Amino acid sequence: MKRNSLDPNLEDLPDLIPIFPLDGALLLPGGRLPLNIFEPRYLAMISDALSTPHRLIGMIQTNSSTTQDEMSPMLYSVGCAGRISSFEETLDGRYLISLDGMIRFKVTAEAEGRSDYRQCHVDYQGFADDLHVNEKPFDRSRLMIVLKRYFNIKGFSADWESIEACANEKLITTLSMICPLPIAEKQMLLEALDVPSRGEMLATMLDMESQMSSSSNKQQGHVRH
Repeated sequence: MKRNSLDPNLEDLPDLIPIFPLDGALLLPGGRLPLNIFEPRYLAMISDALSTPHRLIGMIQTNSSTTQDEMSPMLYSVGCAGRISSFEETLDGRYLISLDGMIRFKVTAEAEGRSDYRQCHVDYQGFADDLHVNEKPFDRSRLMIVLKRYFNIKGFSADWESIEACANEKLITTLSMICPLPIAEKQMLLEALDVPSRGEMLATMLDMESQMSSSSNKQQGHVRH
């Protein structure tokens, strides 16, 4: 089943899209990302995107391990295209937008000299399933056990009744986007083969984070005593 009736078909997607490099702000297919846009170049990017039929923006992280140029850092090869689903203009000249994750892409080349903001030629092949609701089975019992431990150690509050009622894909997508994980781990979640694989990967990451936080807390306790 198509995720959103307003989303274009795979063959109608543009192969040149504006790129918004933003580390730590993960966008996944089926997720929604609120953004506060205030830099002039990105204000222009949003205005231009709103004038196109599909209103697409490519969210992508920068790869610090290969970056030398602070003004134009190297990008990871995989990002996620999102459609501007709502926007508001503020009195002080900002855009408040919501970006709905639609489909991942692979950067094939960066366009040169077209605008003040970055644009890339992209390829969506291999990610066609992103356009459809994922109904593959997933064993969520391990994720829920790890998640409760992670939230407890981090001191996060949660509405567990709502979380338990959440569908697998929405749960995995939301947690992957909001959990404060390192950039490289966020990228690994983005590039996971499918939603169940992402869920298994997320559970492993949260388990490791919990173990490290628990170990750190114990060491700090020994120091205080």
